[in-house]
Amino acid sequence: MTALQTPAQQIRNIGFIAHIDAGKTTVTERVLYLTGRIRKVGGVDEGTTAMDWMPQEKERGITITAAATTAYWRDHQVNIIDTPGHVDFTAEVERSLRVLDGGIVVLDAVAGVQPQSETVWRQADTYNVPRICFVNKMDRVGASYERTIDSIRSRLKGNPVAVQVPMGAEDEFRGVVDLIEGQAIMYSDGRDDVGEPPELIPVPAEYEKTYHDYRHEMIEKIVETDETLLIKYLEGEDICADDLRSALRNATINRQLVPVLCGSAMRGKGIDPLLDAIICYLPSPLDVPAVEGTVPGTETVAIREPLDSEPLAALAFKVAVDPYVGRLVFLRIYSGKVESGAAVRNVTRGNRERMGRLLRMHANHREELPEITAGNICAAVGLKDTFTGDTICSDHKPLILEPPHFPEPVVSVAIEPATRADQDKLGEAMRKLSEEDPTFVVRFNDETGQTIISGMGELHLEVLVDRMRREFDVEARVGQPRVAYREAITKPVRIEGRFVRQTGGHGQYGHVWLEIEPQERGAGNSFVNGIAGGVIPRQYIPAVEAGVKQALDNGPLAGYPLVDVKVTLVDGTYHTVDSSEMAFRSAGMMAMRDGTRRAAPVLQEPVFEMEIVTPGEFLSEVLSDLGGRRAQIRSIEGLDDLQTVSAMIPLGETFAYTTALRSLTRGRASYTMEFRHYETVPENVLRSLTNVR
Repeated sequence: MTALQTPAQQIRNIGFIAHIDAGKTTVTERVLYLTGRIRKVGGVDEGTTAMDWMPQEKERGITITAAATTAYWRDHQVNIIDTPGHVDFTAEVERSLRVLDGGIVVLDAVAGVQPQSETVWRQADTYNVPRICFVNKMDRVGASYERTIDSIRSRLKGNPVAVQVPMGAEDEFRGVVDLIEGQAIMYSDGRDDVGEPPELIPVPAEYEKTYHDYRHEMIEKIVETDETLLIKYLEGEDICADDLRSALRNATINRQLVPVLCGSAMRGKGIDPLLDAIICYLPSPLDVPAVEGTVPGTETVAIREPLDSEPLAALAFKVAVDPYVGRLVFLRIYSGKVESGAAVRNVTRGNRERMGRLLRMHANHREELPEITAGNICAAVGLKDTFTGDTICSDHKPLILEPPHFPEPVVSVAIEPATRADQDKLGEAMRKLSEEDPTFVVRFNDETGQTIISGMGELHLEVLVDRMRREFDVEARVGQPRVAYREAITKPVRIEGRFVRQTGGHGQYGHVWLEIEPQERGAGNSFVNGIAGGVIPRQYIPAVEAGVKQALDNGPLAGYPLVDVKVTLVDGTYHTVDSSEMAFRSAGMMAMRDGTRRAAPVLQEPVFEMEIVTPGEFLSEVLSDLGGRRAQIRSIEGLDDLQTVSAMIPLGETFAYTTALRSLTRGRASYTMEFRHYETVPENVLRSLTNVR
């Protein structure tokens, strides 16, 4: 069955999301093997998995870029995106969740809900993505199904409902009991890559009580979401498996319940019922609300149903450079259909493009398609001026879809070409990589003459520089990582800017009054034209705004960008002969630089939430070290001999922390970090930073 033949009702657009090392890629690998998409199961540690295809992924054993593929299970087409778990690559998760209809949250049965699991859960909430949970690694020492479900409830604030219970745990994990069908799914101990089907047996006697307890709890949760079933339940009638599945499907799609399953992807246990659950409980494109957009040039909301008969509406959610076919643009087709070679309109940028070839991707492998229909995900070649977040439509009834939103970069390094021959190649490499990755920002510092690249973390930038070397044959010298500080003001000011130059001929005259005031955190910068009565001619207003924006790039304290500032142009004067755009641009810049110095500026630094898991014997050393790094301890929780420390810590205090933690704990502790917010830098730290600068 091809994409052309698959009805939208039988399509599932799903993604595997979770904390790093929870086993997403291994689960994906098993899914691809069971569906016949691959012939041999690869391993993350060996660098042989189908979805981790980049050299950097194979070497590090982690997922870096979201990889797409398509598989078929029980006459359903499953479009899969395997997402990264490392916080540095959170943009890949963000853009994937924007276009997916359902998600599988993979959890470690030993660690339960981890920090990045919380992050992806919040991202899924943002885009209203229904999800199911798969408790992986049930064969590991310390695995606990009940504890993991409790952590879903307490840390994720979800409403989990177990639809399976494990038979055994750790090295005695043998299979699962299906609570809806009332049967056990038993796997042989030697089951690995041979594709041996599980054995379906009656529930073993030793699991009868567990089965009845969990089933009773499951039925109660399901009937609470369905009035008809609730009446039948209260009247003592039996509820059949089909009714339970139908009600649970509706509750999952409406995000009232989260079905929970378990297994061991490494041993191939529990993947078959997981695939069944994906088909049974996660929505098709027809089951989710029709996509909404705005009519270009208006605020009118337009709706597109996921039907081939509707006008084309597609969202570009990812751009990638393929060494064989060139620039690839990944699209989610929300409505309509498009043929290879068709002319389309990029509504976001207002230009026309030709779709070129349409491809269905399997990681870095390609399969050409003559056309793509509503509800599908594909890649297109030929869209030269389409970027992440752009909307592609037909000329008939265009609309603009909401793009994914990405966090601001928090780490910067200076970069320069190693040789003169690398100069042009470096610029081209950075341009292409910044097109691929919206969280990779390149800017030139006028004061220092340096090119600065910014990203989400040290690993993020390290991978990008490595890609420049391997993919673009560019050798570059990179400085030490620096924190992406920001500056802000804390009080409003009214300030005058006057630029007057008298020469032999025409002079230069620009005069403005600005009101500068702080805005709420995260509001961004804004410029308001408050001129009335034509005291400044209209043609000079954009020049004032340009001068204001240029001044915002370099704050008064240490030269970092100013954020969350509102600037209102309220008054000024002009000269009929000497005034010019350049003069008013300079006047706006001078007013801003003088005004921000008087507006009680402060320096802000990114603060991260850090979670450290350490053996109890090293807890005091870890806490002492954190105290010296300006960290604020939020909680300390103990589980057996392991202690989990949660703290808020400035990013500037975390560079090279991996080495320090290994030294303190003899290599036995681990930690994760996630960006939270910006905070004002203490006065003593500010002095040291400005002195260094």
